[in-house]
Amino acid sequence: MTKVGTNISFERERKFLDGNWERLIGMPSNVGCAVRGTYGNGYGSSMTNQRIESWWSILRKGRSQFWMELFADLRDAGYFNRSHEHQCLLRFCFVDVIQKDLDECVTASYPGGVPNELYYLPHRFGSRDCGFEIEQAELDAVPETSLSIAPCGDQNMQDYLDFAMERNDLQKPENWETASELYMKLKEYAQL
Repeated sequence: MTKVGTNISFERERKFLDGNWERLIGMPSNVGCAVRGTYGNGYGSSMTNQRIESWWSILRKGRSQFWMELFADLRDAGYFNRSHEHQCLLRFCFVDVIQKDLDECVTASYPGGVPNELYYLPHRFGSRDCGFEIEQAELDAVPETSLSIAPCGDQNMQDYLDFAMERNDLQKPENWETASELYMKLKEYAQL
């Protein structure tokens, strides 16, 4: 069983769940929407979720902004042109470093609480758990959730970049500096 429930709307998955609401929950989807207090997807910030909205704002200012500026600098200096190959290379070099940064972030304390505590222990923050149990087979029925995608987004590019790493005795990056260096080296090797 997988726990489903978050305050962030994922439109494709939400539409799937709304279309299967009666089978999953045992009531018609229009009743489910009325129970949730919405008819369809909601967009924009929720005034009832100020703690998590505050956390997202802090994440943007304290963490995400750095990454956006770093990638903008690569673009402005002519090292990134938004091509498919450059996007694959960027993902290949930075995804693990960014994931490490995000992993550190979810355990850090911010005003309003630690993000994992906000999600797993909502009662501590005057909220409630809106998730529900769902069988893995139900998740597998959504085609996009079962696709195996290469970390860089393209299996051919992934294979080539793995080959280039091995052939040139390169190491996986540990931080943004080594990820940037790896990006430049692989860009040169691949003549991108």
